[in-house]
Amino acid sequence: MNAMTYKGYAARVEFDAEDRIFVGHVIGIKDVVVFHGETVTELETSFHQAVDDYLDACTSLGQQPNKPYSGKILIRVNAEIHAAVAAAAESAGKSLNQWAAGVLEKAAHL
Repeated sequence: MNAMTYKGYAARVEFDAEDRIFVGHVIGIKDVVVFHGETVTELETSFHQAVDDYLDACTSLGQQPNKPYSGKILIRVNAEIHAAVAAAAESAGKSLNQWAAGVLEKAAHL
């Protein structure tokens, strides 16, 4: 995944071959925040400025900015899967939360 983070906000980055620029979109919020740059340095600066501008605009408008993810996930699985992952966590000497966080981190390629 091509991602960046700043002040708790994450962004997905793609390359626009037609315009020959990097384009980023802040993810995990309902508002639309985009930025771009021709180099990695420009892209990073533009991302920081976009987040800062977004937060400033929310303050000016008296609105609460959308918050990035809280870090809490509630999932429902069938009892067989629950038992299997609980056993895997115990075998690894970890709590179910620690084990699941590690599996999700690996799956997300972080």
